[in-house]
Amino acid sequence: MARGYEPDDFIGPRELSDEGETEAPRLSRRGELSDQVRDDHTQGTGPVTNPDGARSPEPRKVYEIRGHRYRLRASEIETMVEVGKFRTIALEDLNEFAYDSDKLRMRLDVENLIRQGLVQMKSVPDEEKGARVLLTLSKAGHRFLTRNRFAGKDQALHFGFAHRREAHHDADLYRLHQKAADKIERRGGRNLRVILEYELKKRICHDLAKLGPEGASAESKHTVAERHGLQVVCGKIPFPDERIEYDTPDGVRAQVDLELATSHYRGRLLAEKVRAGFSIYAHASDVSKLRRVLDQRELTAEILSL
Repeated sequence: MARGYEPDDFIGPRELSDEGETEAPRLSRRGELSDQVRDDHTQGTGPVTNPDGARSPEPRKVYEIRGHRYRLRASEIETMVEVGKFRTIALEDLNEFAYDSDKLRMRLDVENLIRQGLVQMKSVPDEEKGARVLLTLSKAGHRFLTRNRFAGKDQALHFGFAHRREAHHDADLYRLHQKAADKIERRGGRNLRVILEYELKKRICHDLAKLGPEGASAESKHTVAERHGLQVVCGKIPFPDERIEYDTPDGVRAQVDLELATSHYRGRLLAEKVRAGFSIYAHASDVSKLRRVLDQRELTAEILSL
């Protein structure tokens, strides 16, 4: 994937004026943001249309938390929530999916978030992809969102950069999410919620630990796995990279489990993910190899290109 941004493209610690900024866009798949954010920006604080028909920039609202004052637009809070859902997002992917490839609008929002210490940005090297510019929430950004419940009470948020390989993997999940979420929404799904692998693991381990010595039994594993919508495969509970929970048009709460497979997956691991019923995605360059791996195992499963 071509690299289009560098950290040096963004601001230093200087202060920017709101003058000349255009209204932040309504972002394509961020309708799940809490009503509080919308209300904060519709009570007399939205864009104003002048007599000539031009729209003025959306003003920033002042928020105070633990002695800190932040000036933020709704779109900037929405960006923070998106980053928090996945822990890490590549800047170029944020621009493509959240800002409809409008680099200027994204830059104005991201600069403001960095300047106020709510998000962090750095270039992270990768052996295969080359360096990518990644964003993550800072501790202060995470605290701001959770204290104000901007993501809703059921959506977990994550912050801080993981080690290099995991950071790139987290960033890839954001792109994977766009494909899967688009399919769900075309079928009428709504109120999407993101659950990452380590959140599911934490829940399973907690439930098994509560059972004490009995938690190691096969029966207990099956019971706990079923409670969380998972399966036991070869005596283990495989975890998806991401789960999307959503409401169907009939009002039923449903879910889909997603796995981002890579060329490094061994046959046994890939087979476990398939048998667990996960939807398997892979980068286009890895699809053929992974299909051969499944053929060798005499498994039939669709591998979707990312």
